[in-house]
This record gives sequence, structure tokens and C-alpha cells, in this order.
Amino acid sequence: MSFLTPMNLELLALAYLLGSIPFGLILAKIFGGNDLRKSGSGNIGATNVARVVGPAAGILTLLLDAAKGAAAVWIAGRFSEQHAAPMMLAGLAALVGHCYPVWLKFKGGKGVATALGVFAMLAPLAALGALVFFVAVVLMWRYVSLGSVAAAAAMPLLIYLLWAPGHAPPLVVSFGTLFASALVVFKHDANLQRLVDGTEPKFSFSKSKGDSE
Repeated sequence: MSFLTPMNLELLALAYLLGSIPFGLILAKIFGGNDLRKSGSGNIGATNVARVVGPAAGILTLLLDAAKGAAAVWIAGRFSEQHAAPMMLAGLAALVGHCYPVWLKFKGGKGVATALGVFAMLAPLAALGALVFFVAVVLMWRYVSLGSVAAAAAMPLLIYLLWAPGHAPPLVVSFGTLFASALVVFKHDANLQRLVDGTEPKFSFSKSKGDSE
């Protein structure tokens, strides 16, 4: 199946635009009137929303950011008869849209929630495994960034093991997962440096000017 058709390219563009919707920025404005780009870490993701505005807004941001990744994959599946290649590529387009949204001069979030939504549609067991891994790391060390990077790094192996009983994932899914994982880790470069330096703040639900995501 050739993916480079006008309809499929339109699906990629739609997935990118869907992923680029800055729900964190919008909800922060609605809940508290804050511009996230000038508050906390300046990041538009759920963790900064929770710290700057409050946990309710942060949880809603998390759900909506995940939903846009899931929606992109679902739409591609509907138009491709559940073919793995367009679904994976649409998911990646949504993830790139979140990380580099055209509306915000390509300065977006770090992609964790959106990636979770993408893989929840593609491989639910692998996404659940990554979520459990994330929660375990955050509960043990209280660094959201460390949990995010650990879950991202584990995802390619989880996809390989849990794609389908007795079957390895298609190559487009394997390489797409590697790309998504690398992008999430890359977006956490500053966090990783702070972890090495011992200056990365630990997570709590209290509002704070500092941020770890």
C-alpha cells in the first residue's frame, strides 16, 4: 500500500494540525488567565499546567493532549481500513505537531501525553506498560521528567514484545516508535542536564514557579 497519496497526505496534515492544538495554553488561560510560556518552566504541557494553574487543569490538559494523539491515529485507521503504516505516521504527525506547533512558532510541549494517546490506539498493552513504568519511576524518585524519559526509552521494547501474541510489529511501527521515543527524550534534554547537575525540581501538585517538565 502506497501511503503517498493525496488523501493520505491530507490525513498527515490534519494529524499535525490536530496535534498542534495547545490545550495546555488554552486551559491555563481559561482556568487562571496565565500565559504558560511566561510561567513556571514556560512549557505548555500538563505538568507545568498543574504547577502553575492547579491539578484539575493539569489533569484535563493531560487527557486532552493524549486524546489528540489517539484521535489522529483513529482517524487514519478509519480512512485506511486499520492499516498500521498510515496510523503510525498519523500518530507521529500529531506528536510532531504537539512538539513543534505552527501556531506557537514551533515551540511546543514535550510530547509525553500525546505519545501515550498515539500508542494507546496502536498497541494498548504496550502503552499501559509504559504508563505503569512511568508511574513507578515518578512514585519512587518524584521526577516527572525521569519517568517520562524512562517510559519513552522502554516503549520500543514494549511495542516489540506486546504488539501481538507471537508477532513482531511491522517495520514502520518499529521505526516509528524509535523516532517517537527519540523525540520525547530529545525534548527532555534540559531536564536530563538538570538531573545530572542535581538541580531538577521534584514534582508536587502544589503551585510553584519552578517546574520539572
